[in-house]
Amino acid sequence: MQKSVRYNEGHALYLAFLARKEGTKRGFLSKKTAEASRWHEKWFALYQNVLFYFEGEQSCRPAGMYLLEGCSCERTPAPPRAGAGPGGVRDALDKQYYFTVLFGHEGQKPLELRCEEEQDGKEWMEAIHQASYADILIEREVLMQKYIHLVQIVETEKIAANQLRHQLEDQDTEIERLKSEIIALNKTKERMRPYQSNQEDEDPDIKKIKKVQSFMRGWLCRRKWKTIVQDYICSPHAESMRKRNQIVFTMVEAESEYVHQLYILVNGFLRPLRMAASSKKPPISHDDVSSIFLNSETIMFLHEIFHQGLKARIANWPTLILADLFDILLPMLNIYQEFVRNHQYSLQVLANCKQNRDFDKLLKQYEANPACEGRMLETFLTYPMFQIPRYIITLHELLAHTPHEHVERKSLEFAKSKLEELSRVMHDEVSDTENIRKNLAIERMIVEGCDILLDTSQTFIRQGSLIQVPSVERGKLSKVRLGSLSLKKEGERQCFLFTKHFLICTRSSGGKLHLLKTGGVLSLIDCTLIEEPDASDDDSKGSGQVFGHLDFKIVVEPPDAAAFTVVLLAPSRQEKAAWMSDISQCVDNIRCNGLMTVVFEENSKVTVPHMIKSDARLHKDDTDICFSKTLNSCKVPQIRYASVERLLERLTDLRFLSIDFLNTFLHTYRIFTTAAVVLGKLSDIYKRPFTSIPVRSLELFFATSQNNRGEHLVDGKSPRLCRKFSSPPPLAVSRTSSPVRARKLSLTSPLNSKIGALDLTTSSSPTTTTQSPAASPPPHTGQIPLDLSRGLSSPEQSPGSVEENVDNPRMDLCNKLKRSIQKAVLESAPADRAGVESSPAADTTELSPCRSPSTPRHLRYRQPGGFNNTERTCDKEFIIRRTATNRVLNVLRHWVSKHAQDFELNNELKMNVLNLLEEVLRDPDLLPQERKATANILRALSQDDQDDIHLKLEDIIQMTDCMKAECFQSLSAMELAEQITLLDHVIFRSIPYEEFLGQGWMKLDKNERTPYIMKTSQHFNDMSNLVASQIMNYADVSSRANAIEKWVAVADICRCLHNYNGVLEITSALNRSAIYRLKKTWAKVSKQTKALMDKLQKTVSSEGRFKNLRETLKNCNPPAVPYLGMYLTDLAFIEEGTPNFTEEGLVNFSKMRMISHIIREIRQFQQTSYRIDHQPKVTQYLLDKDLIIDEDTLYELSLKIEPRLPA
Repeated sequence: MQKSVRYNEGHALYLAFLARKEGTKRGFLSKKTAEASRWHEKWFALYQNVLFYFEGEQSCRPAGMYLLEGCSCERTPAPPRAGAGPGGVRDALDKQYYFTVLFGHEGQKPLELRCEEEQDGKEWMEAIHQASYADILIEREVLMQKYIHLVQIVETEKIAANQLRHQLEDQDTEIERLKSEIIALNKTKERMRPYQSNQEDEDPDIKKIKKVQSFMRGWLCRRKWKTIVQDYICSPHAESMRKRNQIVFTMVEAESEYVHQLYILVNGFLRPLRMAASSKKPPISHDDVSSIFLNSETIMFLHEIFHQGLKARIANWPTLILADLFDILLPMLNIYQEFVRNHQYSLQVLANCKQNRDFDKLLKQYEANPACEGRMLETFLTYPMFQIPRYIITLHELLAHTPHEHVERKSLEFAKSKLEELSRVMHDEVSDTENIRKNLAIERMIVEGCDILLDTSQTFIRQGSLIQVPSVERGKLSKVRLGSLSLKKEGERQCFLFTKHFLICTRSSGGKLHLLKTGGVLSLIDCTLIEEPDASDDDSKGSGQVFGHLDFKIVVEPPDAAAFTVVLLAPSRQEKAAWMSDISQCVDNIRCNGLMTVVFEENSKVTVPHMIKSDARLHKDDTDICFSKTLNSCKVPQIRYASVERLLERLTDLRFLSIDFLNTFLHTYRIFTTAAVVLGKLSDIYKRPFTSIPVRSLELFFATSQNNRGEHLVDGKSPRLCRKFSSPPPLAVSRTSSPVRARKLSLTSPLNSKIGALDLTTSSSPTTTTQSPAASPPPHTGQIPLDLSRGLSSPEQSPGSVEENVDNPRMDLCNKLKRSIQKAVLESAPADRAGVESSPAADTTELSPCRSPSTPRHLRYRQPGGFNNTERTCDKEFIIRRTATNRVLNVLRHWVSKHAQDFELNNELKMNVLNLLEEVLRDPDLLPQERKATANILRALSQDDQDDIHLKLEDIIQMTDCMKAECFQSLSAMELAEQITLLDHVIFRSIPYEEFLGQGWMKLDKNERTPYIMKTSQHFNDMSNLVASQIMNYADVSSRANAIEKWVAVADICRCLHNYNGVLEITSALNRSAIYRLKKTWAKVSKQTKALMDKLQKTVSSEGRFKNLRETLKNCNPPAVPYLGMYLTDLAFIEEGTPNFTEEGLVNFSKMRMISHIIREIRQFQQTSYRIDHQPKVTQYLLDKDLIIDEDTLYELSLKIEPRLPA
């Protein structure tokens, strides 16, 4: 919290003394107080533009003062009198003269005054009007108008002089021509002179007439030119040229100021720090200097050259040609990309370097330089961030006053377009580096470092605390209890989920992270998520009972090591569902990308990046969509603007589904559409996949399928990449990692012990048909993999036939994949399973399923002869239907698990989703893993409270009603801090994310639109008032000082508990004027407490948009309670700065992405709860509003405890 404004009290007292003696106007006036009906008589004295008021005429020290510059004074009618007093008193009050002094800005209440005599009131109003300097401002405006007029005249005269100069040159040419004619005439006259020798001289009257005619011709010419010049001065063209020149002059001044700022940055900071880095005991390294200042020196040299060119052009005024300067500048402005891209990183490096006392001391010495004018280094590093937008605005204004036929028009338009393109690229890179900065912050916390976080394609998803259960041989869980303290302490892990990897770390006492030596970095491509334990697994049954169904497994099969299982426990079922939803979505994205890579490499010779490039709708702008340069986690350009239809199309595109797009869409869809529309689109995708999916997607999915019959498999010597697929999707393709090792691709289906896992194996060598131990799936009780590595024609074919199949043209990989899936459908059905167990092995080769809801019955089982063209169409339809089903289930699972509030508040939506899921379950071709996923979503959606064990504020209030109130002295600082943290988190957690949309907390009906945000704000104010009231309750100084020290200790414990909202509640209370002015009390507070207070205030300071608090939150793990006002400020800035829709009616999805980023960060802190026991006796004290004293009473009590010192 900022402290009160300091001013020179001695000088103010001296001015008050002069006002008493020499004031312009002095006398008694009645001043209206904060209460609407109370007036106090004060003695006022006006000196220059300062109005002082005293308690009495003899008072030496003023009670207050007002600065009158820029104010206005007007008379106001007498206020109505509600009281029923004597009639004479009311008449006397009505006859008094009322007037009000209005100040020219918000936040300053008007000063209401009254006096006895009307003449006296008029004199006071005239004196205040003179002191407001209004006449001086009017006179300044008049002088400015005259100055502008004179500038116009000078400019016009110069234009006229230029035109006259050209006319004189034309006249000189005409004179020379006339001279030559005169010479010719004179020669003729000389020849004729003998015949005219007797002619008389010219008459004098004729000469006078000729002189008069010459004078009149000159006067008419001058009058005509004067009229022309006056008309041009008043013309719109001249006005536009004047404004254009003014813009250029302003641009030159701004460029001069910018070059000066860069000069201070380079010569006042960069070069001295370089010299310091070269000293014997350097406070900073050369690498850190380069990281902080980047290429600012190069930027300074560039703009010095540009500024010199501008000054040279100004010397040639009024002829201003600037386009060629921009032509020279544009190719060099790309250096700003590096600066903007690494700007946040440079600020982080600077913040880390400031922790070094020597560097911090040296930096403060540089910042004390008078040239810096009190600005910090961070301020100078921010100036280049706004230069490109400043150029764009200047060119926009310049073009507005440049005629279309102007010689510079096209060049300036070209420069503006290039600058806008560069600005868009820089904006995209800044948004892309947001994720990189998060990754780098996590990477710095890990002591061993983590190189995978340096990959720019890694997108951060979530983080939190989980408990890792120790395991023994064969992946069976050891019989441990969840309530064991050793398990909670030793097994607690800090987990970080990214789009490609899952990190498991331990936290040391110093706060640093350490990766686990084994299983610390899990590649999601090698992982299989086991959401529910196998029904036939006795050990899994036992673990579910012991751990309360809070555990989930991640089976890891690295290609170069033995498989192992990681078992993790979530604090609650909600967090378990959130973790599993995010992990499944990341795994599905990787697997889907892997599948598409294999399909398009093996089937149509088209790679996935090329597939995306070949579909112009994925990267080229159109009337209904606009892309940015940044790629999402699926390597597809992010959407900048798009119509609702295109966004829904991207949501249901079967080729990919980016988790960042899905999170953004589900967080913000209610801004531009409704839940019914989204669900309707998902329903259409499931029911009519071919009509709902874009035609181009289907064409690319089955590209060149007509030419696949005679294609061979890839040469067996080529390296293959192993990919393991979880469910959903049910498609799994693996490729060998070496020419001699066959890799298994498994699709685990733990529904029944006899069904087992579906393994689709493509062997890369005819001599290797067995399964490698390292490539085998982890051991599960009763799971038998179905090995299809020997082909599809017969399970009993000889090795010779295998070799023959390798040497001869074979079936396409995509067709083999589809038929294997169909075989899985048949074998996973209960009825079909019995047939498989009872029939001989040879019989299984006669029938192969090709089942689909629209497939004819006579085509559902194929003969050994193979597929015809109709059957191939059925295969394609089957693949599309299964992919569409998985896409719908993926979106619904994410929607239900992460956004359950949508269904709690909308019962119609919930019933529609239940109906859709029940319809999915009735699909006869549903795969086991799809059926299981559907059942899980149904179960999660059907549970009303979903085992919500979290406390609610209403429950806490109800429990405290019957408790006996405790006093402040009997409660320890630890108890207070823990219960404050518990209350803050309970209230913070209760805010639904819908309230963060649309700035509802700033509207008139904010209590109806955002009740939980307003409840959070009210609780913050109540807690702050409670702290201040508790301190003021003590009459003696020592008790008040002890209370302050105790509350500071509570705030420090809140900081240790990561409750920064509680820290701000207490520090804001201690900074109130009623508490801050108690000098005697603060003198009794120890130096250690004051130092701790300063440290806490620095942490939660609002300086630099809560820069320190944001950095602290980045480096802390949940649970935590951030300050909600910080996020509301960010959301308000985004909402006010950018519209939801463009002028063409497209959704501003870049804005949605920024809003979603903030909401995700808020929800990250909401989802992880504190493990703090509720103590009703403490919460009753904290929620007791009878202990709270209002602000005015607090200040009066403060004045009573420590009165103001006399002047």
